[in-house]
Amino acid sequence: MSKRLNVSASPHVRSKTSTKTIMRDVVIALLPACIAGIYVFKLQAALILLTCVATCLLSEYIYEKLMKKQITTADYSAVITGLLLGMNLPPSIPIWIAMLGSVFAIIVVKQLFGGLGQNFMNPALGARCFLMISFTGRMTTFTLDGVSSATPLAIIKNADRSVPVLDTLTNNGTSLFKMFVGYTGGTIGETSAACILLGALYLFVRRIISWEIPCCYIAVFSVFVLAFGGYGFDINYLAAELCGGGLMLGAFFMATDYVTSPITKKGKIIFGICLGLLTGVFRIFGGSAEGVSYAIIFCNLLVPLIEKVTIPKPFGYVKEAKKS
Repeated sequence: MSKRLNVSASPHVRSKTSTKTIMRDVVIALLPACIAGIYVFKLQAALILLTCVATCLLSEYIYEKLMKKQITTADYSAVITGLLLGMNLPPSIPIWIAMLGSVFAIIVVKQLFGGLGQNFMNPALGARCFLMISFTGRMTTFTLDGVSSATPLAIIKNADRSVPVLDTLTNNGTSLFKMFVGYTGGTIGETSAACILLGALYLFVRRIISWEIPCCYIAVFSVFVLAFGGYGFDINYLAAELCGGGLMLGAFFMATDYVTSPITKKGKIIFGICLGLLTGVFRIFGGSAEGVSYAIIFCNLLVPLIEKVTIPKPFGYVKEAKKS
């Protein structure tokens, strides 16, 4: 890396914000959902989260040591990857699969593309999709109180549309309130919408994220499911779709990843719209009841194109007239 100093015209803006402080705030924001997952799914959830974080840190350290690169384990980025991956795993997943996914996230998705700032997709989501393809049965087996059960989203997707959503949920032992607080079958960190929103509020207060991506994402998705979900304009159905699965976690914590999301304001809005549309298509018309992970990864691939068409013109720029 060049050691030359880049000198630009004044004024120069100083800030105490750094990669480490941003990542630390994201870790703090994730803690409420992690704690909720441990409370609901007990010791196994804590073990999976700790395993993912420890494996991510160790993988990053070993790779950078072997490649003689600067050690970056102290910047919290590997911790976030471990937390997000663990939160995206079912509590019944074997520990060795959690470790395999963590190594894949750090080595394959992050480090082989140059490390932090160079990866083209969210490492935790890339690892989750890798595990979904490789171990579909284990990744789609969810338990609550030691009993295997379908997630609320799966229940709603396969339900009779003539039966009200609230009745469908009640008949299957759950409710909108349980979905909101997180006492339902699902992955460790996705189930408690309340705790995810609490963490998101912290990120907004700290100005770590802006409104464009999550708000556009949720708004477009809401319109889509009301239009094509088959329940008509049913607010209860919409609430179930918003609280169920990984929508909230994806919208506030993974779609807003600095590295894999647009930096322009218009780009963020377009990115959020694309996420809402794709998630709606995957959930309503796809074979699975979920679709957040695949929607975000697909849109990550569109980011270079989105940024290319939304780059603002420099101040004072005048387009040259075409020669006759």
